[in-house]
Amino acid sequence: MRDPDDPLTLPRSVHLALWTRYVGAGAHALRTALEAVQGDDEPHDVVADDDAPVGDGALGSLLATWASGVRTAAAVLPVPGDPAGTPAAAGPAALDAGECVLVETPDGAFAAVPDVRAFGSDLEPGHLVTWHVRRVPAWSTALLGAVGTPAEAEQDLRHALLQATDALTSLDVARWRPDAAAAIARLRGDAAPAWHLPPQLDARRVRVLTLAARLRGVVALATADDGGAVNLWQADQRSTALREIDHAARRALSAVTVG
Repeated sequence: MRDPDDPLTLPRSVHLALWTRYVGAGAHALRTALEAVQGDDEPHDVVADDDAPVGDGALGSLLATWASGVRTAAAVLPVPGDPAGTPAAAGPAALDAGECVLVETPDGAFAAVPDVRAFGSDLEPGHLVTWHVRRVPAWSTALLGAVGTPAEAEQDLRHALLQATDALTSLDVARWRPDAAAAIARLRGDAAPAWHLPPQLDARRVRVLTLAARLRGVVALATADDGGAVNLWQADQRSTALREIDHAARRALSAVTVG
């Protein structure tokens, strides 16, 4: 189940990029990938913003198109002031969504941005997802240079983890947000998140993915309230540190998916 309030929920673009990278040909492989990406969402739709080939407008058809030959895929997670390797042609939409999937195939390079619409109630939430696909210039070489390898990302995350621990300690999030205590305990725990990842994903990538998601969860909790900031200077120092942590985590999530 994809819980939007779960600090360890992976962006849809990360799921789609990973499964696009590893999915094989054949109905069973495509069905497995589709179920993993869609989760509890309604069936995802796909529209082309230009002449990009998207099949019949269903995500399964798009995956089949991408899986029919050699391809490279990656997820990028842009925020204001940091495009995170997003091609300019997809920049505004990706920034608004906070995520984007990039794919290169023999037919060209493409960007897919999800438009997510929530519906239902707190007890029975649902999501309608439409992926907007457009052609973009070749991106793989530039993105690899920007995000580095999983090994490099893991090293950066270890340093960021120390910063994140300090941020949680100084904020004392559990004191001023008692409802966050369980989430904090989960973020600090060792249990592997219940993600449906491709079985071919190597141990290092899974480890980096997990640590990056935990750090993004820390940032989300730490920025949800002003907490114990005594003055504007302290608030600014904390915000700067958290932005650096989030940057390392987003970069790592991209590095795991590149390939």
